[in-house]
Amino acid sequence: MAKSPPRPSLSGCVRAAFSFLPRRNRGVGYMSGRKAFNRRAIVVAVMASIAVAGCGKGGEAPEKLAVSAGAVEKPALKLGFIKLTDMAPLAIAQEKGFFREEGLSVTLEPQANWKVLLDGVVGGQLDGAHMLAGQPIAAAAGIGAKAKLIAPISLDLNGNAITVSNKIWGQIAPGLPKGADGKVKHPISAVALKGKNLKFGMVFPFSPHNYELRYWLAAGGIEPGYYLPGDTAGTTSAQIQISVTPPPQMPSTLEAGTIDGYSVGEPWNQAAVKKKIGVPIITDDEIFKGNPEKVFGLTEKFAAKNPRTVKALLRAIIKAQQWLDAEDGKNRAEAVKILAMPQYVGADVDVIGASMTGKFTFAPGDTRPAPDFNVFFNQFAGYPFYSDAVWTLTQMRRWGQIPTDKPDQWYFDTAKAVYRPDLYLAAANELAEKGVIPKAAIPVTDGYKPEQSGFIDGLTFNGKQPNAYLAKFTIGLKAGQKVTPAGVK
Repeated sequence: MAKSPPRPSLSGCVRAAFSFLPRRNRGVGYMSGRKAFNRRAIVVAVMASIAVAGCGKGGEAPEKLAVSAGAVEKPALKLGFIKLTDMAPLAIAQEKGFFREEGLSVTLEPQANWKVLLDGVVGGQLDGAHMLAGQPIAAAAGIGAKAKLIAPISLDLNGNAITVSNKIWGQIAPGLPKGADGKVKHPISAVALKGKNLKFGMVFPFSPHNYELRYWLAAGGIEPGYYLPGDTAGTTSAQIQISVTPPPQMPSTLEAGTIDGYSVGEPWNQAAVKKKIGVPIITDDEIFKGNPEKVFGLTEKFAAKNPRTVKALLRAIIKAQQWLDAEDGKNRAEAVKILAMPQYVGADVDVIGASMTGKFTFAPGDTRPAPDFNVFFNQFAGYPFYSDAVWTLTQMRRWGQIPTDKPDQWYFDTAKAVYRPDLYLAAANELAEKGVIPKAAIPVTDGYKPEQSGFIDGLTFNGKQPNAYLAKFTIGLKAGQKVTPAGVK
């Protein structure tokens, strides 16, 4: 990977600034006398101030940014994110200078919750965002935002977990299978929760966290509930209540006893461990190995209007993803420190590091290897596979968010409307041609992964056979079924 140019010195900045001035006006006499400060002088002064400002951090000389900016339609961008560790590609692209290398001046702005973030992208207040994979997919399926959203890159695989309160853990732990070391064996089945009247939090109705939680519960024989048309609660016929809670509020809501557990991304599972208020019971890669997680989402209109800007954004994000996974995670410790900064995740370094450095802490004294808990670049993590979108759509149908049966072709067409590997490949191939990323890091594919295993229920998923996949589930809507106020009919 190409190294960023060295940051220019202050003296270099000053020389660059004064290079904008006519030679006769570089002395103190330039500011003497009101007549001397004419219109031309004002313009020159502004240009000089821009040159000095360009010497802030970012790792590029102001001249390079100015040249690069001419190649993009919109060099100044505002991108949204939620305070989760999987926003890392955006933070790293900012802090390591990858955005600047591509001629972009990016402001990263944290959002209160996923709905606020989505509304910001749809309304144009944000140019793009760290987004739940299900958000643009739901829009394409006609059940989410009334906008055409696209996902030209996947930000990561895995990265979530399900945590239960100390009270619930104390009830189930004695009956769980133990290993020779006396520790509970993983993965833990949701069978342990059967018969309990529990309340769980998750982050958004169209989130991977929702589908992972429901998948795990159903695999353990628990009905997680179904969605009526237009319903956002999904509690019809439920044996466990599931509701929306913003990620940063999960630990406090658990501690207050409002919920008994939650499904969320990091660092909010590790926050429960540190506060000694809960125990992560299972990670999402134990539920569905290689689970598609966040994407970078933006409107189709923005992408069509600013194609060079989008390509530059994708190049910067891909470089950040490679940096995050480089050499078996050698940069993860530095990434943890960056994410701990208040403008990003703002959690303690030890809390973020407890899941992001190749290990995962389930409880004090129970830290286990977890090399694939966060995957950003390896395993073709950035490529937006159609099959990932199809899997998400099958779960939307399984739980009634998509109220009626759809033919296989509908799943394929909907996936292609939102996932844009063409845009990803345009950016990735340029980087490969320049030797920035290896060509082998770009998949040769029709957009569909081979049949996938690694699910907690032992089933396999073929993205080219969505209805056949849905028919495999014991719990979930069957062909021809609909959700009514009286239950599934």
